[in-house]
Amino acid sequence: MAKTNLVIVESPAKAKTITKYLGPGYQVKASMGHVRDLPKSKLGVDVEHDFQVDYQPIKGKEEVIDDLMKAAKKSDKVFLATDPDREGEAISWHLKELLGIPDDKTYRVTFNEITKKVVNDSIANPRAIDQDLVDAQQARRVLDRVVGYQISPLLWKKIRRGLSAGRVQSVATRLVAEREDEIRAFKPEEYWSLDVDLERVAPNTGKFKAAFHGRDKKMELHSEDEVNAVAAAVRNAPFSVRGVKRQDKLRNPAPPFTTSTLQQEASRKLNMTPRRTMSIAQQLYEGVDIAGEGTVGLITYMRTDSLRLSDEATAAAKDFIMGRYGKDYYPGKPRVYKAKAGAQDGHEAIRPSDVTLAPDDIKKDLTAEQYRLYKLIWSRFLACQMSSAVFDSVTIDVESAGYIFRANHSAVKFSGYMAVYVEGRDEDDEAPQSPLPDLKEGEPLELRDLRQEQHFTQPPARYTEATLIKALEEKGIGRPSTYAPTVSTILDREYVVKEGKYLRTTPLGEVVTGLMKDKFPDIVDTAFTAHMEEQLDDVEHGKVAWKQLLGSFYGGFEQELQQAEKDLDGERIKVPDEVSDVICPLCGRNLVFKSGRFGRFLACPGWPDCPHTQPIVVEMPGKCPKCGGKILKKTSKKGYAYYGCEHNADKDESRKCDFMTWDVPVKDNCPECGQTLFKKSGRGFKKPFCVNPECPNFLPEDQRGYQKKTAAQGAESKETDEKKPAAKQAAEKTPAKKAPAKKTPAAKKPAAAKKTPAAKKTPAVKKTAATKKPAAKKAAPKAD
Repeated sequence: MAKTNLVIVESPAKAKTITKYLGPGYQVKASMGHVRDLPKSKLGVDVEHDFQVDYQPIKGKEEVIDDLMKAAKKSDKVFLATDPDREGEAISWHLKELLGIPDDKTYRVTFNEITKKVVNDSIANPRAIDQDLVDAQQARRVLDRVVGYQISPLLWKKIRRGLSAGRVQSVATRLVAEREDEIRAFKPEEYWSLDVDLERVAPNTGKFKAAFHGRDKKMELHSEDEVNAVAAAVRNAPFSVRGVKRQDKLRNPAPPFTTSTLQQEASRKLNMTPRRTMSIAQQLYEGVDIAGEGTVGLITYMRTDSLRLSDEATAAAKDFIMGRYGKDYYPGKPRVYKAKAGAQDGHEAIRPSDVTLAPDDIKKDLTAEQYRLYKLIWSRFLACQMSSAVFDSVTIDVESAGYIFRANHSAVKFSGYMAVYVEGRDEDDEAPQSPLPDLKEGEPLELRDLRQEQHFTQPPARYTEATLIKALEEKGIGRPSTYAPTVSTILDREYVVKEGKYLRTTPLGEVVTGLMKDKFPDIVDTAFTAHMEEQLDDVEHGKVAWKQLLGSFYGGFEQELQQAEKDLDGERIKVPDEVSDVICPLCGRNLVFKSGRFGRFLACPGWPDCPHTQPIVVEMPGKCPKCGGKILKKTSKKGYAYYGCEHNADKDESRKCDFMTWDVPVKDNCPECGQTLFKKSGRGFKKPFCVNPECPNFLPEDQRGYQKKTAAQGAESKETDEKKPAAKQAAEKTPAKKAPAKKTPAAKKPAAAKKTPAAKKTPAVKKTAATKKPAAKKAAPKAD
């Protein structure tokens, strides 16, 4: 009888990819993630008896566990091939314990990349489960459980039900709250700029702008009197070139991606949330079906803080660069990057598994999001092994009345790595510079204009998701696997909200942070949290026993918890309302922000006397195509986004506008008619289109990518409606009482909703296809 071997991975996609590389003697099954965990209904940790843990099979996984158990018993060897990190190691250990797999049948294998060579080499060289890694994960899990399950009930009793606290999430919230405090406390300081427009004495031979620099050293102009004094001195004084400095400046490529830098760059360049970035990266790692190749794992493991690259990877990059770009684009030897102090360096940096699989060559096999993220990772890796870019940099110093004015210009002389990739920035790019004339030292110049402008220093910018992750990493808080869930948690709890791309604490977040700082200073202390991460690393390296770590933490924590219960006995902390600048149309009060089942909304503080509520609106780019008013993003009572004119609910009938749409307005205008362009909503890139029927660029609705409704579907929908009670039909035809029928295309909409193109049409635009809808299709979003 032929021997059979069982390989257990977490996901079906990973199982499919690995099956392709193994022979017929292997059966690959997926555990669908964790199979057992601490119970949700109780603490599950006996803190009085050496932190005994009560692991239980996860509800709903009974069939999966039973199937794995049967397969394990029939197999000669069981290869546990979960992810190559602490959590993956713990999943393997839980599988071994729960399935009852004997030691002599248990083989642990890991794949930094899912390619045929790596998979077969790993299977040929298995190891035992690393108990130190398992214990480090157990320590983290128990720490988080103890903190969360013992502080959260206190928050429920003293502030509001449904709140939570955690070692990392509470510190992240504190960082956002303290940035908000800095912004409030900021006092702007005045300063002035002074620019001059200069020209060579011979007319029309070279004009340029220079900015005030100082004397021999840089000076700041702090007041109007100071800038007037300089302006008066140079206005009638001669200008001449004091010096010209020309040099080549090198710009080196950014290192390959780690987890945090990938999340930051995907946020900047692709507008992806950290959670979404990691979800798509997981898909690329586990495998994608590529025509002619089968299922292929496209990138290496995406949870890493290492900048290390394998010799094979850098050699492949060299061959690709030399072949496609030429020898000038290769620096002569592989570039090596050093990870920051404290990095675990357990895996390589994030890179493509096969650099010859260029993004554009496999674009047709990827979703839009997979393509964009893979291209980002592929380009960054290739660029990090390319030659430096060379810039021709020119600096001209001009002197007048003893003052120096400076002009700079930099132009690309050799693109180097920039032929492939340029790193994004959190700040806005500087304005493009104009080329400078070829001036000589001592050459006289004529003053054409002089401009002075008042400025004020700006407060520090609020965190974005990208910059918050960067701050967490720099302070040593959390690890690659925790960044995305941490940011998601503080948003889900509504401790923090997003305004555009920026994060701001809510009154709830500030109240919770204040209580945590007062009663649990260690938990929200950045240095303490960073030190705890170092201690978890010590457990991983076998230097500290995991229960010893828990014991040293819990003694002080228990005292803080008891003292907090005592101090807050009988006290209830009120969360102040967050007041908006929107006026209640019924009673004239300022509406306040509230939270409900479908998220945040605006409500009158005069409830129950005044019952008015309305969705939160956000001003969008562009103008209403009907009346030229502002376009507002609105949220229905069930949380769906739609867009309408600011005059939807105007009481003045002469100004009232009924324009509403499911499509998203973009910042660009149509080059032909100048009206705002729109795009189909949903994830990934969507090509903008013009909704003006009088414009040559007008795109009819039936060409905008909406799903068409067949005659059979229409009959089915009509039959379904006829079977409904009349009252329910009437209710559903009243959009003010009903959420718009669309979430995001194909991803979130129920199957029935997908069949209803009316939910995606652009309603209420004159002379467009919207006006040609049958009566049944006129159910468009209405103002709440």
